[in-house]
Amino acid sequence: MFAEDEAELLLSTARTPDELDAMVERRAAGLPLEHVVGWAEFRGLRITVDEGVFVPRRRTEFLVTQAESLAPPGAVVVDLCCGSGALGAALVSALGSAELYAADIDPAAVRCARGNVTAAGGRVYEGDLYEPLPDELRGRVDVLLANVPYVPTEEVGLLPAEARVHEARVALDGGEDGLDVLRRVTAEAPAWLAPGGKLLFETSERQAAAAAAVVAGDGLVPHVVTCEDLYATVVIATRA
Repeated sequence: MFAEDEAELLLSTARTPDELDAMVERRAAGLPLEHVVGWAEFRGLRITVDEGVFVPRRRTEFLVTQAESLAPPGAVVVDLCCGSGALGAALVSALGSAELYAADIDPAAVRCARGNVTAAGGRVYEGDLYEPLPDELRGRVDVLLANVPYVPTEEVGLLPAEARVHEARVALDGGEDGLDVLRRVTAEAPAWLAPGGKLLFETSERQAAAAAAVVAGDGLVPHVVTCEDLYATVVIATRA
């Protein structure tokens, strides 16, 4: 976003001159713009984003677009590593009717997601991946969104300061090769997915082949799709 656009957004958001001065000061100090104004636009929705919570990336809209094209009517949707809950909320908004459940291990993310996901008619749980989800979801999930962290540990320090300093590390660090959390997600995914259900996750172009191999090793059928315009790589894994 150009500086002029940021300035216009701050001017339109601030309710008083003092509030505007505070926003400008926080932005100049390096806080992400979304944390300063308190929201991010994602697939046409205004998603609340609290300080410290992972900011939904525009490229991740491609993942939601793929999920929308694959979801059956009245889909059961689970958003793991949900952060602000942007993915699940956006998908349900697009589908019009779905059961939505979301989970994250970060208490700050869960507090933030509750506002966004509840507004979409869903429920949010705090805990490690599948652990807090209701057991009755096992074998019923049609669409499993898992925006897992995939930055290798040694590369986290190379991220822009807006992410490295102001977003929770648990939302960024994917372990030694960036695939540690993904391995845990795919290992249990077959038990939660309905027959023909889809697991969708984002990864980098250079990790796509290794990520697809992880998926196949856990009995799911992988399919890699990309969007050059958004520089997005998504793996769709199907329970046969």
